[in-house]
Amino acid sequence: MKIHCTIIAVTVALIAGCNQEPSGVTTSGVSLHSELGGAASGFERACTARQFNFPKDHGAHRSFRNEWWYITGNVEDTSGKRFGFHVTFFRIANEPPVPDSSTTTDAANVSSWSSNEFYMAHFAVTEAGNEIKKFERFARSAAGLAGADINTTEESEDTVRVWLDDWQLSARYNDDSDHPDTLSWHLSMPAAETRLQVSLTPQKPVVLQGDAGYSQKSADPCNASYYYSLTRLQATGSLEIEGSAHDIKGSAWLDREWSSSALGDDQTGWDWFALQLDDGRDIMLYQLRQRDGTRDVYSHAVEIDQSGTPREIPISDIEIETTRWWESETGNRYPVAGTILRKDTAETIEFEPMINNQELDFTVRYWEGAITLKNPSGEPLGRGYMELTGY
Repeated sequence: MKIHCTIIAVTVALIAGCNQEPSGVTTSGVSLHSELGGAASGFERACTARQFNFPKDHGAHRSFRNEWWYITGNVEDTSGKRFGFHVTFFRIANEPPVPDSSTTTDAANVSSWSSNEFYMAHFAVTEAGNEIKKFERFARSAAGLAGADINTTEESEDTVRVWLDDWQLSARYNDDSDHPDTLSWHLSMPAAETRLQVSLTPQKPVVLQGDAGYSQKSADPCNASYYYSLTRLQATGSLEIEGSAHDIKGSAWLDREWSSSALGDDQTGWDWFALQLDDGRDIMLYQLRQRDGTRDVYSHAVEIDQSGTPREIPISDIEIETTRWWESETGNRYPVAGTILRKDTAETIEFEPMINNQELDFTVRYWEGAITLKNPSGEPLGRGYMELTGY
């Protein structure tokens, strides 16, 4: 049985017991800065580089306060009609885990509803020339309602499973004997009259972002996250919107981050880009914005070549110029179109949104949408996704 409720702030304890799926519903909104900033007493923090361990690190890191599994994609149906999709599963802990609960309480008396964390999930589909369909859910990480599991014992079962109710991201090892260590991913997202089923096959290896996966966000070395990406996945599947079914294919991007605090007090938000260029290169770029409007020196950019080899781009070699702002019904203004100038390669990439209104006015409000890339002559360069927070 689902309990539907209105959520005012994700830190309110009641949120852990609710499951919400609004579409086009405006809430008061909670700042990502307030949720990701500051110290988190009792939680482990990302302060130094670490050794990554796959597939284990695809699963939950419960000693940290926050983490997310994030997938975006640009796809087309057989007629050439374009769609963008965005799915994020958030795990948010209310309090640090107890190291050994058996020493403090009788395990037999612990309720199956007992949990110190909850999951929030966002799902959105953008249709070219039309509108964005958007959905949000919450569930307590208890009684099988939501969670993130890793299974390394049964080859026939999913190795990775992240879910909230019947929304699910899963992965299992590829049956292809030429790539036995490669995980194939699958998204299953049924929501009202919008349903996405898509298989995601990696075309490049995992990229460890920042310093071998340690992504520092401010002068405090513990204002950081552990961060890796699969920057190019072949996407194939089906999409149904209000009774209209589409066979789809295209390209997707998967990001993973976990931390207990990731922003400094002088930072207000970020502009993040996942760019997939037609020549086979991928670019991840984010600029952190300070309260005075300037870009923080801890902003970061990396280019992944056709073979999957990453190369850091000095952030001083990148300029982002806004050419068009858009204001939503909530009164928020977003820089939805602009130009990315690279001094290191003298490359110019212009970006435009698939549609202007890709604001997700959820409990946490931000702009997340599909973008088109072109050169100054108007020739197509590729596609991508852009995230704008703190506006």
